[in-house]
Amino acid sequence: MPAIRFYYSDTIHDFLDRCTDEIIGKMVQASAHDLNDETTDSWVCEIEVLKDVLVPYRDRGSVFFEYNIPRMGRRADVIALIDGIVFVLEFKTLTQKFAHEGLMQAWDYAIDLKNFQEGSRDRSIIPILVAPAEADHNCHIELHQYEDKVYNPMQANSRQLAVALSLVLSSLEKPYAGDNDYNWAVSGYEPTPTIIEAAVSLYREHTVEDITRHDGDIESTMQGLTHIIDECRNHARKAVCFVTGVPGAGKTLIGLQTAINEFEKGEKAVYLSGNFPLVEVLQEALARDLVRRSKEDYKSGRSDTKPCTKAEARSRVKTFIQMIHHYRDLYLEGTEIRDGEIVPKEGYFRTHTDKAYIPTEHIAIFDEAQRAWTKDELARFMGKKKKLHGFPYSEPEYLISCMDRQTDWGLVVCLVGGGQEINKGEAGLSEWINAINRKFSHWHVYLSDRLHEKEYAEGRALETLTLNKDQIHVETSLHLSVSMRSFRAEKVSLFVHQLLELHPQQAHDTLTELCNYPIAVTRSLDTAKKWLKQKARGSERYGILACSKGERLKAISVNVRYKPDFVHWFLDNDDDIRSSNALEDTLTEFEVQGLEIDWSCVVWDADLRLDTNAMRWQHHQLRGGAAWQRINKESNQAYQINAYRVLLTRARQGMIIVVPEGDHGVPPDSTRLPGYYDGVYAYLRRIGIPEI
Repeated sequence: MPAIRFYYSDTIHDFLDRCTDEIIGKMVQASAHDLNDETTDSWVCEIEVLKDVLVPYRDRGSVFFEYNIPRMGRRADVIALIDGIVFVLEFKTLTQKFAHEGLMQAWDYAIDLKNFQEGSRDRSIIPILVAPAEADHNCHIELHQYEDKVYNPMQANSRQLAVALSLVLSSLEKPYAGDNDYNWAVSGYEPTPTIIEAAVSLYREHTVEDITRHDGDIESTMQGLTHIIDECRNHARKAVCFVTGVPGAGKTLIGLQTAINEFEKGEKAVYLSGNFPLVEVLQEALARDLVRRSKEDYKSGRSDTKPCTKAEARSRVKTFIQMIHHYRDLYLEGTEIRDGEIVPKEGYFRTHTDKAYIPTEHIAIFDEAQRAWTKDELARFMGKKKKLHGFPYSEPEYLISCMDRQTDWGLVVCLVGGGQEINKGEAGLSEWINAINRKFSHWHVYLSDRLHEKEYAEGRALETLTLNKDQIHVETSLHLSVSMRSFRAEKVSLFVHQLLELHPQQAHDTLTELCNYPIAVTRSLDTAKKWLKQKARGSERYGILACSKGERLKAISVNVRYKPDFVHWFLDNDDDIRSSNALEDTLTEFEVQGLEIDWSCVVWDADLRLDTNAMRWQHHQLRGGAAWQRINKESNQAYQINAYRVLLTRARQGMIIVVPEGDHGVPPDSTRLPGYYDGVYAYLRRIGIPEI
């Protein structure tokens, strides 16, 4: 059930005349939770403070208590609209102290409303952290506006809050009348959460419709996928369903929503990924949130159950989010290779009743399915790591074979990103098609009509399927064409594609449309770091990215060989040096694929450079410590291009690209000659990317 927008609202006039007990009663009724004294005492304090400071504005606005911010999974304490100006008031009535966390919370609410709520797009928004009994000398009342009319957060006690309101209202234009206040409060809210935020929100029993904007493809794709699941179940059908899309379009979000939906219906479904960082970050984020909520529920009296431990939380999360390799190994147990096939060992499952040959899940969702391993790569791994020699299947073939063990129905959902294979041994979409053709001709296939595009099996996916026509179901809704990663500009993926395809004029034309998505280039890493810090607000996340082959970036303190803890990089706050915002550790394409940050710094090394005519990419990797070596194998060149595609599409709000100067010493470092970098820099400038 969608959450209500606010617990209590009124005009300021009626709020001032209404008794506190009546207001509290309305809020308790709206909350639908068992409340403790701490919560109601806080509400009483907030009401009493506002009854004092809002008297001068009796006929000039409205108030909204516990205003819902779905993307963040929280409620702003109070929103006050006065003369159409939005005041976001975050109260700290328990500690009565200002804290950095509270300041960021108020600022995040304001930024969220500006970015995602329709009614706030043209309004001024002023976040204020209110600690009613805090000392005057700790208050900070100063107006500092950003371009989008969101102001720096202020800090006020109950006395200085009146000063802050007066300063704002005497300084800013007042374009709205009070009768617009309710329309503002119920205006459209269409967020584009990060995958981490989305996973947490979905696990809190929100839906995709609650937490995402509605002008993308996600809702129609979810409806189409639900219909396919029902069709397979009702007709005892086994099928593979390919969901394709541009980077950031919401494929992972759809996979998580499907797994959670079916899990809640009592149907066994599992979300699987070979992307270890993605799985680890999602599991940790969900587990942290589960622990935090269980503590809050126990403390507030909403639950009698003792708070769960981190281990218990992770165990619960792992029931529907797993590494693909764990799933693979689970259903290898009790099998053997016989005549080129994987079959159950004679009598094994009769004596090992705690094991299963047939998967417990009828639905398996494989994220980044294009990264599944080829037969050779899987055989190499199985022989080396598992001592299982002569493994007969590619990873797609084996994973489909597991679901084929079902006696009634089963669905394999493949979430496929076009042009995102980034490592050797990754089979791409074509191997899934080949596996179906070789061994699963009795299966059905659901796919979109967009598989003719180059990024998907060189555009030959549809024509290479050899199934009967009645087994192939073309559904236009199974392709996600709109990137949700950047809510500021949907054409970032197109721009990056044109840039990497060396179409400078097309890239230039697209760049001119990205007016709300700043992109810059610089030769200085320090300049880039300053740019990131100037752009980021609240708890927005920023960080440094580089290609795994960019080994000479070490000369400017970007060490791609050092492997930081990516969980801390993505999840920890500014005060932790392991956080991305510390700008000390760098992640490569392998750690960030499938994840995102708000602002990125992409550092470009001499591994990918342009020829003298800027007509062709030259691909290199460092061999030893003295020279670059050409990469001549086409598949490895494609992996390198895709690595930069991943890096250049990680930022939601903007990015800066660093192209180092190289070494101008005498003699220069032969691995960092200026000419290795100047061509790329000139190309980016020719496209029209501004230099800072």
